[in-house]
Amino acid sequence: MTENTQQQTAPTTELPTQYAPAEVEGPLYERWVERGYFTADATSDKPPYTIVIPPPNVTGALHLGHAFQVTLMDALTRRKRMQGFETLWLPGMDHAGIATQNKVEQQLAEEGKSRHDLGRDEFVERVWQWKDEYGGRILGQLRRLGAGLDWSRERFTMDVGLSRAVQKIFKDLYEDGLIYRAERIINWCPRCLTAISDIEVEYQEDAGELVSIRYGEGDDSLVVATTRAETMLGDTAVAVHPEDERYKHLVGKRIKLPLTDRTIPVVADEHVDPEFGTGAVKVTPAHDPNDFEIGRRHDLPSLTVMDEHGVITVHGPFLGLDRFEARSAIVGALKEQGRIVAEKRPYMHSVGHCSRCKTTVEPRLSMQWWVKVGPLAQAAGDAVRDGSVDIHPKELSKRYFDWVDNMHDWCISRQLWWGHRIPIWYGPNGEVVCVGPDDEIPAGDGWTQDPDVLDTWFSSGLWPFSTLGWPEKTPDLAKFYSTDVLLTGHDIIFFWVARMMMFGLYSMDGQVPFKTVALTGLVRDEFGKKMSKSNPNAVDPITWMDAYGSDAVRFTLAKGATPGADVPIGEDWVQASRNFANKIWNATRFAMMNGATIEGPLPDASAMSATDRWILSRLNETVAQVDAYYDDFQFAKLSESLYHFAWDEVFAWYVELSKTTFFAGGEGAKVSGRVLGEVLDVMLRLLHPIVPFVTDTLWTTLTGGESLVVADWPQDSGFRDEAAEREIELVQRVVTEVRRFRKEQGLQDAQKVPARLDLSGTALAAHEAAIRQILRLQPEGDAFEATASLPVAGATVSLDLSGTIDVAAERKRLAKDLAAAEKEKAQAEAKLGNEAFLAKAPDNVVDKIKGRLAKADEDIARIQAQLDKLPQA
Repeated sequence: MTENTQQQTAPTTELPTQYAPAEVEGPLYERWVERGYFTADATSDKPPYTIVIPPPNVTGALHLGHAFQVTLMDALTRRKRMQGFETLWLPGMDHAGIATQNKVEQQLAEEGKSRHDLGRDEFVERVWQWKDEYGGRILGQLRRLGAGLDWSRERFTMDVGLSRAVQKIFKDLYEDGLIYRAERIINWCPRCLTAISDIEVEYQEDAGELVSIRYGEGDDSLVVATTRAETMLGDTAVAVHPEDERYKHLVGKRIKLPLTDRTIPVVADEHVDPEFGTGAVKVTPAHDPNDFEIGRRHDLPSLTVMDEHGVITVHGPFLGLDRFEARSAIVGALKEQGRIVAEKRPYMHSVGHCSRCKTTVEPRLSMQWWVKVGPLAQAAGDAVRDGSVDIHPKELSKRYFDWVDNMHDWCISRQLWWGHRIPIWYGPNGEVVCVGPDDEIPAGDGWTQDPDVLDTWFSSGLWPFSTLGWPEKTPDLAKFYSTDVLLTGHDIIFFWVARMMMFGLYSMDGQVPFKTVALTGLVRDEFGKKMSKSNPNAVDPITWMDAYGSDAVRFTLAKGATPGADVPIGEDWVQASRNFANKIWNATRFAMMNGATIEGPLPDASAMSATDRWILSRLNETVAQVDAYYDDFQFAKLSESLYHFAWDEVFAWYVELSKTTFFAGGEGAKVSGRVLGEVLDVMLRLLHPIVPFVTDTLWTTLTGGESLVVADWPQDSGFRDEAAEREIELVQRVVTEVRRFRKEQGLQDAQKVPARLDLSGTALAAHEAAIRQILRLQPEGDAFEATASLPVAGATVSLDLSGTIDVAAERKRLAKDLAAAEKEKAQAEAKLGNEAFLAKAPDNVVDKIKGRLAKADEDIARIQAQLDKLPQA
């Protein structure tokens, strides 16, 4: 099934009685790293397999979303490494421009300083100091989780190599006319004091106000409605639809703008919906993206009325007021003039907020740098359409196309000091020079560099190739690009996936940055609610690792990972996974103490029992099933398959069915011991990518091998034995039926019961000893008297319960249960027979009552059957 190519030492059966994750995980992980298991070799002849980790923010700490995706990436790379691929899983961090600058500014504020007190160079130096002291905590936490990352290749988006890559692509795009500078409406955060992209704006329903204002006088007046009355100070027109008969007489005229000494024109524009509101809209080109486009079409002036802090800059009574203070003051002033036609409060409407600090975003006209995304986005869409890149699951491709096919030009400049500074220099005579990584900075007086930095996502968009050494032609780039899989959440298709596609195709001559995009869902709590720092449901995964071990956390996350679907998780589930790890440990330890071994060749099938052949058949089927699930990124299904095989088929059935063989000794015990060793060997290999710590510890003890990290991945040998599978299925049916009967009779699991087994004429005869051992069935004695007979699977199991239960007490208990079930049935039938009730009751209520009736019928039948099986008192 596998060929172990490692050098082996003599296996040992010495395992502690209990598995202690805290004692095992840390030292074992460091041993893996020290031995270089995760370090990829660019000169290797092995086929490459590459994943670059989505870089966490340098400010970040491990949360369950990180742990979820890291677990899945680790499983993919561990399996590929075992399959013989030269596997590179590359780690690193993002410099997180806004978030990191905010951290250091908060630190300065505690000292009574601002960044302006330090100046730009000293402030940037202070950020680097903060990064060295506090940044990167998450990387240590990834080690704790067991992430098999190549730490020798750790990268940071602000390191020298990646900074060269940023300069290089900026200059290339600039010279190709795909980066330009223009004054346009952007999303402005008055708290962070920077532009932010459309996808960094979070929209939520806010309780605001809708105010209707009369512009103009008499017949030459109209009414506009707004939720942002303060922006009227920057109105430069009122727009109406060209076919709206109500306003045709006003088109081309000028009307007075209230609270000012200006008049503004009425323009006709098809953008206006005549059915919405009054059919007239105020136009503020400097403070609204739609108004900006109307302004461009009608050559309207753009008047900026707020500064970067959201403070009114127009001379007059509102000068110096915050935008929200100005809103109230302006509405009050309009009321005094009789200009307010209607007011609605609260008025629920969608308002954009900065995703970083939650401040209400202000649309603002600003001179910024932009990427012309048209041709880049076209290529990114075509790469998926032509099959060069596969998005998994397929149904999420639509979301990707919705974005790339309708992408607006991307504002890439940010008004920060921390980040990659725009490599543009301005000369004293209006010169503009773009400086590449190998260019000299312009010499002479009067030259200044653009003060802005690039959007953090700009450098992250280069991650799949800049981390491998681009723009230099490095061995890593030649060996490991294109990467194989990008595994990430479906929520950042827009932030990151599309941008890596655009930049990768552009810079790498049409070579895709990754062959597959495997999209995951989001981790939620056990009730399906989103986890967040502001809610009490947020969980620190380190806390669970401390309590239950990293393997338990990993298995829980993998078991919930259905492609594209959100993942609910609760502590009870982690506890169950801890129990699974303990089960693997205890059962493997028991097996090794009772003869499980990998020494010597696997015996021929003719020398094996049906039980041996059955488990090997199931083992090969599981190998094939797990491989298929891995190839389809079905982590939940593969985890469930492994759980079922290990817990149910190996430990609950094979080990239990084989105990009589082991206890008897002889050649049969040797054969079964070798089969069990083979099963454990392969099972631990299959489980290793998901639960690496407990499996490596057990496997090295069982086999004497070096480590599962560098062991061979199992292969399906093709061995199947359908006859053995049918035979053991009959055994399982007998055992399951007798267990069910015992439970119904209130017998304890360990309670022994005299029994007669009539197995003649069936394949069950060879398993009588095992069946008796599992079910605690004693041989029938001279005084045996069958009080119950169970026909099952062509056999009959007769039991003598006369000395095991109090028949009279049991009859009394069952009679009480039967009366309760019959009462429930009568009540349900009475309601369902009441026509008046049925006419008024909702369908869901009626359905519940029908369900109660069905359940009562089932209970009555079950209890009556139990009574019939009891001996007469």
